[in-house]
Amino acid sequence: MELQLHKILLKKRFPLAISRGVRGDSYNVFVSVTQDGITGWGEGAPGGNEGAATPEAVIEELQRLIATDIEALHHYEIYQRAQEMNIAPCAYAALDIALWDWKAKKAQMPLYQLLGYPKPTTPTSVTIGINPPEVVATRVPLLLDGTGVKSLKIKLGSPEGLAADRAMFEQVVKSTQNYNVQLRVDANGGWTLAEALEMIPWLAQRQVDYVEQPLKEGDEEHLPELFAKTVLPIYVDESCRTAKNIPQWAHAVHGVNMKLMKCGGISGALEIIATAKAFGLKTMIGCMSESSVAIAASAALSGVIDHIDLDSHYNLAPDPAEGLHMEDGITMPSDAIGHGAVLKN
Repeated sequence: MELQLHKILLKKRFPLAISRGVRGDSYNVFVSVTQDGITGWGEGAPGGNEGAATPEAVIEELQRLIATDIEALHHYEIYQRAQEMNIAPCAYAALDIALWDWKAKKAQMPLYQLLGYPKPTTPTSVTIGINPPEVVATRVPLLLDGTGVKSLKIKLGSPEGLAADRAMFEQVVKSTQNYNVQLRVDANGGWTLAEALEMIPWLAQRQVDYVEQPLKEGDEEHLPELFAKTVLPIYVDESCRTAKNIPQWAHAVHGVNMKLMKCGGISGALEIIATAKAFGLKTMIGCMSESSVAIAASAALSGVIDHIDLDSHYNLAPDPAEGLHMEDGITMPSDAIGHGAVLKN
């Protein structure tokens, strides 16, 4: 098995502002795994909360794992070793995606078929970050005009407080009135319990589908009270990093959001899907700052997911990879063998 690591700059059309700060251009780490004349590709997006804040840290984590002589191990044994070594999940995700891509190519199958999943029928949300109303007014047409987008996710939890959240959201409603789009909200943990109890009914009156991560990671003890009083479905993201987190909060949420960078790739996501189903929870799949390579891996899972947020590659200028397309608002997995995404020359 030959492994190569590549650091590539991802330039964004629009920086993404969330409750915890602004995310602009970034470097991701791409992994190639070659064996038997077949190459699989994976991608890792650095994240401080995921244990590797820089591309250099991602590379160090992968080199630490590779140094343990993983070549003789089965794919799932490599995944177990990464967990035992506390390898940063955003780093291991890159290798895990590459291994799944290789397996599907070896089997001469599209990855979604190898996983036994159907193609998705649910449109992806496209995200608009925290912005003042005047920016929202110009940004919404850029996101929606002629794109086929059917769902818009609005980031709230502004550091400037609920008045800023309301002003932004009112502008979103105004700017989308001539578009047939669903609206959903992600607070990224930007609200207190009192603020969430105030905002959720207000958003429900404006036909929001659900609210994601209303409370910050670490404030989960307030979820049961919020769950008992909410009039909208609540999904947790930062509060659910792996399948092991689900049993603790399954009684106090409607669903969980998985991200490959957060759970350690496809292998970790498969565990989340199975565990969420066992607890009767809905599922969502999202992304971080990822190109089409990581998005293709997530898209291969999305046929069994209730809500889909696979849109980060649409915000790149340019996407260093290709192989995915939007079809009737859906981020559609490729019918090519593997996950279908390849780096451009």
